Amino acid sequence: MIPTHQAPALQMEDLRVAFPGPTGPSEVVRGVSLEIARGERVAVVGESGSGKTMMGLSMLGLAPEQARVSGRVLVGGTDMVTSSPSTLRRMRGGAISMVFQDALSALNPVRTIGSQLTESVLRHNGTTRRAARERVLDVLGAVGVPAPSERFGAYPHQLSGGLRQRAMIALALVNSPLLVIADEPTTALDATIQAQVLDVLRSGLSGAALLLITHDLAVAARVCDRVNVVYAGRIVEHGPVEKLLHRPRHPYTHGLIGAVPRFDPARADLRPIPGAPPAPGEGGDGCWFAPRCEFAQEDCRTRDPVLSEQTPVACWHPQEGVPA
Repeated sequence: MIPTHQAPALQMEDLRVAFPGPTGPSEVVRGVSLEIARGERVAVVGESGSGKTMMGLSMLGLAPEQARVSGRVLVGGTDMVTSSPSTLRRMRGGAISMVFQDALSALNPVRTIGSQLTESVLRHNGTTRRAARERVLDVLGAVGVPAPSERFGAYPHQLSGGLRQRAMIALALVNSPLLVIADEPTTALDATIQAQVLDVLRSGLSGAALLLITHDLAVAARVCDRVNVVYAGRIVEHGPVEKLLHRPRHPYTHGLIGAVPRFDPARADLRPIPGAPPAPGEGGDGCWFAPRCEFAQEDCRTRDPVLSEQTPVACWHPQEGVPA
């Protein structure tokens, strides 16, 4: 199906990703549903190992070969789960693109920045090489790369970390995609450059929708309109960013907020969440967060709370307000 401007940028329905295990398939993404309108900026937030990156790779059709992916991931109306390899190649870099964590390893080290971006334009748009070069220079300038014509001929190792990440963002945007996935795009950057890159993601996407994958609620708050909190491969709470940060309900969301460094001396202590996430397939029959939750009761250990449109928090005993 050809992407349409009428369809949402992303419609994800019951996405599941499982890997073979000693006792059978173990799910690392467990029935995630998510919709993003064109131009909307949405975050997926959670600890390392919560399934965030696997969710993003599955949306691109890049899950490992041994992974079993089910559900629907519609990008502009095209299902990335069931599409043929040729359709996936056409979609990746065109209608959907990704900004990876480490631009130095994601970019080709033996090709110039300009040649990599130009190849993407030629592959997806069939334009002339001269027009492709002009498009690349325009996008490099739009994402804040100074002197784009000079950087056009530079190799990745010749750029600073911040400029490499801007070049990676330019590569994601150069074909005017419907959806950009940014997977921890500022992890290796210092605070000043991180802020500049986040500003590009917040205001420089030119109408593309954004799915930001991050462990940092402060980053999500700076960039996004809505937040989805993910624990052990499942969304446990979602909502507008301001509401979720100021009136979180799930104890896990409280824990993530409590682990954010603060400048207030009276509240400067970090409060890490005790314990560790369960291994895939080892969460039990109840709430998988219950072993780490100070509010857990008996029903939490025997019944699995389910997220719905009516209840935007998967918890039997939600807590109101921001943790002290």
